[in-house]
Amino acid sequence: MKPRITLYDYLHKHWLLVGILTCIFFAGIYPELGSKNGPLHTEYSVKYGAVTVIFLISGISLKTESIYETFQQHKLHLFIQGFTFVFIPIFTQIFVKILNYFGVNPWVLRGLVTVACMPPPVSSAVILTRAADGNETAAIFNSVLGSFLGVVFTPILLLINLGFTTLVPLLATIIQLTTTVLIPLFLGQIIRNFTGFRGHTLPLNTIGQCALLFVIYTTFCDTFETPEHHLSATDVLASVFSVLLMQIILLGLSHAIAQCFQKHFTIQDVITIIFCSTHKSLTLGIPILRILFHGYSHLSQISLPLLVYHPTQIILGGLIVTQLKDWVQLHRSKRPPV
Repeated sequence: MKPRITLYDYLHKHWLLVGILTCIFFAGIYPELGSKNGPLHTEYSVKYGAVTVIFLISGISLKTESIYETFQQHKLHLFIQGFTFVFIPIFTQIFVKILNYFGVNPWVLRGLVTVACMPPPVSSAVILTRAADGNETAAIFNSVLGSFLGVVFTPILLLINLGFTTLVPLLATIIQLTTTVLIPLFLGQIIRNFTGFRGHTLPLNTIGQCALLFVIYTTFCDTFETPEHHLSATDVLASVFSVLLMQIILLGLSHAIAQCFQKHFTIQDVITIIFCSTHKSLTLGIPILRILFHGYSHLSQISLPLLVYHPTQIILGGLIVTQLKDWVQLHRSKRPPV
């Protein structure tokens, strides 16, 4: 007879999802608090606070040997970057042609195509991979690699898919990734290897997830604060439905295709693929949209898919984290003892 699961047990097991939904609730009540111009000064507290904490914790938690091993996983990196910059743009072009038959606003469809050309985000995919017991080191490597590759590939993809493009600020991207990701990661490794501190006395995983929740809260505050000029209810509903359907299909395809290469990828690698290859960056995407479509009266419709995509990828990630973690534990339990 299975033990009875209490409400506390359920909430404890799914606490990240509960935390995400709570963040959305409070962001909806008082978005001014966590918005860009709010009292929390998110341009500093998120970028140089929460994100830095996330990667400092990763630096402390990761074994140095695992970092060296990650550099050798060429097939995994090729799969993730290929899915991000090749497969998703091609899939989106087909997806958009299908949506066009249902009368979806063509400017919203342009927004979907623009989203498909974006690089991956830095923090959310890493935290979700860690929460699901995936290959965290590979997630960090591919998030950083994808951001650097986006400087080159995103303008090219925009030119191919939209017919016009813009330059991605190379120096600003390098400075941001260095200060918020590489330096904290390096400091974490120094702390781990020279002080012997491994974080066993502190709930580092929980602290990292709380930092992600702060990022999520401020993201939704900005979303709720964004003025919806010239947006009809039909455009909003079409964007939400299109993005949700697109992400569910991409999550399923990334998992199914990765499973076809079981001899090359472990279960942990597959989890990394699911999150890192399907997530898209809001931080880089919004400035690019504003440069590309500056002066367009349809800017709000074009921006809508990206504004919807970012929170949706976090919510869907929170929904499947527990199932993926159970999948890893089940696989470990079936592994024969050494």
